[in-house]
Amino acid sequence: MRIGFIGLGNMGAPMAKNLAKAGHDVTGFDPAGVAVAGVAPADSAEGAVRGMHAVITMLPNGAIVRAVHADIVKVADKGALIIDCSTADVDSARAVHKLAEDAGLLSLDAPVSGGTGGAEAGTLTFMVGGGKDAFAKGKTLFDIMGQKAVHCGAAGAGQAAKICNNMILGISMIGVCEAFHLADKLGLDRQAMFDVASTSSGSCWSINTYCPAPGIGPKSPADNDYKPGFAADLMLKDLNLSQEAAESAGATTELGRHARDIYDAFVAAGGKGRDFSAILDKLSKG
Repeated sequence: MRIGFIGLGNMGAPMAKNLAKAGHDVTGFDPAGVAVAGVAPADSAEGAVRGMHAVITMLPNGAIVRAVHADIVKVADKGALIIDCSTADVDSARAVHKLAEDAGLLSLDAPVSGGTGGAEAGTLTFMVGGGKDAFAKGKTLFDIMGQKAVHCGAAGAGQAAKICNNMILGISMIGVCEAFHLADKLGLDRQAMFDVASTSSGSCWSINTYCPAPGIGPKSPADNDYKPGFAADLMLKDLNLSQEAAESAGATTELGRHARDIYDAFVAAGGKGRDFSAILDKLSKG
């Protein structure tokens, strides 16, 4: 396939590289002029779209997603598939679906889980919203960039799933960090804490796979001075999206709101650019 890729940042670059390694003809554009091995550079977003069978975008927020898609649908070939892998608000996802539909294009909102490590290894999970025909066409690409793609429903359902999933993640990581902090204060060895919690009712991804305690469990950003990984400011972005969605939908999410406030304070106090699991480091240092 001829694939255009717009947004070659920490996530987009390895995703585009994996598509090229799989034999697809990939053309990429990023305003920062990023070069990616195997990906032909374009001098504009439109240049990465013309003549393509599929276009993938990985952008910072909903406002940018709307602006970029408003431009690219004008030059995309009829019948092309537009896949937005950004994490954005549900309203923006639905708005760009409408733009694509009106232009005679297929579209999917397909935010990802798995972080930069998953993007590099091709083990991401895609949460996908859009029509069944569009999903069937995009599935071969998801299978290259990730290990799982779940069709969550109609337009915007992928973003809804991502927001809900990351609200769980933010809440659970704070819980794990606070539990390790309490264990420290009670004189409980961290390895013993891990051995119990990871194999009993405290078991969760935040402890089993991404343990925030250095030297405990599988290797994680905690073992690399909390270099992300998944940055705390990105977690804050997702938790803000969850609370905007909760307010819009009339849902009660008190723990989600409290987690958002904790990450807001953490980022403001120097956590920006650190991994979201560095909450434990902050608690340990007071």
